Amino acid sequence: MAFTVTVEKRTAPGKPASKGFPLTVSLSSSKSTLGELKTKVAAASRKLTVERQRITTEDKKPLLDDDKSLADLGVTSGQTVYVKDLGPQIGWKTVFLTEYAGPIFIHPLFYYFGPQIWRREFAPSKMQTVALSLAVAHYVKRELETLFVHRFSNGTMPLFNIFKNSTHYWFLSGFLLAPFIHSPWFSASSVAGTIQDNPKFIFGAAAVMVLAELSNAYTHIILKNLRPAGTKVRKIPRGFAFELVSCPNYFFEFVAWAAFTVLTLNPASALFAAVSTAQMYVWAIKKHRNYKKEFGKEYPKRKAMFPFIA
Repeated sequence: MAFTVTVEKRTAPGKPASKGFPLTVSLSSSKSTLGELKTKVAAASRKLTVERQRITTEDKKPLLDDDKSLADLGVTSGQTVYVKDLGPQIGWKTVFLTEYAGPIFIHPLFYYFGPQIWRREFAPSKMQTVALSLAVAHYVKRELETLFVHRFSNGTMPLFNIFKNSTHYWFLSGFLLAPFIHSPWFSASSVAGTIQDNPKFIFGAAAVMVLAELSNAYTHIILKNLRPAGTKVRKIPRGFAFELVSCPNYFFEFVAWAAFTVLTLNPASALFAAVSTAQMYVWAIKKHRNYKKEFGKEYPKRKAMFPFIA
């Protein structure tokens, strides 16, 4: 017997009903998946591609797993569900590759063309050269992780996110950091005889950042191995720093930029590190709560981001 679902377009109060809705969709059985329903809706509406659809029940409960059957999601034959247009979508990988590309080009621009930009002749200090290498390597690492390590539970995100996310990296990590770090005030002659001219200080701070970056990469590999390719499997992450915190990748990112701030002794570096850490802590708290909610008593006692603290 056919399994019938009525799909209504969720619109703002007072707005006229959308053309083509309500839409009656016939499926083979209650075992038909949410993904099949979305495909039927997309076939009937040229604008509403599968990626743009967010389907909810009448009480606004979202139906999230496209691979689950409608019966398992609590949908019965004859029921009305509501679809919301999420707007134009873009792939997660495209967003990440775009946002990380900015600093890779912006930092060398200010390092190599500093005298022309500042209209003042100066030679870069060893600290500036090391800072350039670390900043570029950090974002090259992120690009490689996006291509070969990260597995995304969702294929797309709203198109607007590419502009919002890029603002953080292109402007805060790019146009905020680069001009000040690679300015005449930190040139070879300006830092001569100071701690920033001391090789032990420079390479000590750099070593801390490199170790933090390697640890961050290792946690990403652990997370990758938790989810087989092509699946949405979720498991409790274990081993290494996961024994102490739920999000060690964020903790090591914090350590890396703290070391970078110490190396550069620059207010712009401190501001970027502070903004990044605050945002990561918000994400860590959310992920920590989701882990505890999903796994319940099975989830080990650990902090969200900072070992033994929070």
